[in-house]
Amino acid sequence: MEGYIQIKEAAKKWEIGERRINELCLNGRIEGAVKFGNTWAIPENSEKPADARIKSGKYIKCRGENL
Repeated sequence: MEGYIQIKEAAKKWEIGERRINELCLNGRIEGAVKFGNTWAIPENSEKPADARIKSGKYIKCRGENL
């Protein structure tokens, strides 16, 4: 498809893992991404979504206390 790239190409472009991009597509975080069968098509001009995962470090502190 013209104007779209595959997850593999987006992973290389954005320097993140293919599995992470798949999760972003599943959660609707990549605007314009469309699924065809079992493959995602991502618009070429899409920008990398902001990383909204937990970065507080609180879960790291709790894990270390139980050792």
